[in-house]
Parts: sequence; C-alpha cells; structure tokens
Amino acid sequence: MPGGPNPKPKRAPYRHTKPRLRVETSTLWEYPSQHYVSEKTGKAMQGDKGYVGATPSWVIWQLLQRYTRPNDLVVDPMVGSGTTLDVARDLDRRGIGYDLNPQRDDIFRADARELPLETGVADFAFIDPPYSTHVDYSDDPRCIGKLDSGGADHGAAYYEAMTRVIGELHRVLKNRRYMGLYVSDSWRKRRGKVGGGGGEFMPIGFELFSIMRERFEPVDIICVVRNNRKLGEGNRHKVAKEQNFFMRGFNYLFIMKKVDR
Repeated sequence: MPGGPNPKPKRAPYRHTKPRLRVETSTLWEYPSQHYVSEKTGKAMQGDKGYVGATPSWVIWQLLQRYTRPNDLVVDPMVGSGTTLDVARDLDRRGIGYDLNPQRDDIFRADARELPLETGVADFAFIDPPYSTHVDYSDDPRCIGKLDSGGADHGAAYYEAMTRVIGELHRVLKNRRYMGLYVSDSWRKRRGKVGGGGGEFMPIGFELFSIMRERFEPVDIICVVRNNRKLGEGNRHKVAKEQNFFMRGFNYLFIMKKVDR
C-alpha cells in the first residue's frame, strides 16, 4: 500500500554449511561438524549418523590425504558403521573394514585381535577403539568395549586386549607405512564420593601410546577438538566445578609409522 510500512522480507530457510576441507598444517584440529561434504559425490554423511561413538569422518579424511595415495589399501579393524570405508572410497582408496558387530554388508565380521588378512598388505591402518565401557557396542562377549580401562584390575584386561590389536595392525601393515589411532582419556565419578578425589582418571591415550611405541615409531600427536554438545551445557560445567573434575574437551590422534630394521 503506497505510503504504508514496507513488508518484512521473507527469510531464506537456514541451511547449515560445512566448510570445504583443507589439509591441516598444525597439531590442533577442529571442524564444526562430524562429517564433511564430499566433493566427489556431494554426500554430506559418511558412516551412520545414528551410530553411537562414530568417528568424525573429516579426521580420517585428513589422514588419508597425507599418508595414502589413490588405490592404497586402508584397513580399519573396528570400523563401526563404516565411516573409514566411505572416506576411503571418496578418495579413491581401497578399504577393508572388520567388526564384531557388522552394521553393513561390506563389513567383515572379525575380532580385531585376530584379523583374517595377510601379513604386510595394508598401506594404512586406522582405529578408533573403545575408551572403556561407556558405549555398548554389541552383545558379543569378545567385545573389547566390555573391558574396563580402570576399575579393580586397573585396566589390565583392556590393555592386554589392545596390545594384541596393535600387534595385528603392525603385522598387516607394509613396512614404512603409517597408522592412526583416535582415542580419548576417561574419567568417572566414584559412587558416593563428592568433591576432589571422588573420581577415577584413566589415561587411556598415554597408555596406548606407550604400547604402540613398542612396535612403531611416533610421527606426531594431534589434539582434535571435541565439539560435543555436552560441553555447551551450563549445568554440566556447574557440576564439573562443584565436584572438581574436568570434562573431556579433546581427543588424541596418534600417528605412528612401522619401521622394521
């Protein structure tokens, strides 16, 4: 209507955009999403978004860009919902994934401590192991996710199992090729305890790094920022201060190299 108020322009629907990936050049990595948009297929999801404990696909993308070439064989012994396989195919690498609880037809059922794969055939290996008993991955009693990384045995069974897994990764890798292990430390409150000293800290990252050093040469340690929604919840920060503990704000990414003299 002439002389009347201008109508408010309609807002375009909000669309979350994911930045284009670039190869990281520092040891501090951060990306605003678990997944990236594939320039090859246009897909914005790798693996299954509903899978609990899924690995950020962009982390695997970074590793494969740096340490592999097209047609290289990438192995993941605990592949979960298949994220590593999707990233490998996106980058024209060959992928083999194993899991005790396969989520897809292209994942082979196998125990990571005893891989049905020939010795010295893999060009790269990636693993995102259980960080103790936080996630119920399967009903299989062999699942390493059922082993406590703390508790009464101080994680002895868990670390013995992971030593065997790391040994298998060393076996299947070609000499002078690389692997990446993505992991977090853990902390839990002791029942009935409040305040300082009321919890148990489990330095899983350092323990696994020590185990890997028995077989591999360290290449670097990356700090991957965890964009976890829980870290943005004020009530959780309040509890963390009151009970004197820290919430986990990053994951380790250990990059190792097999060097047989």
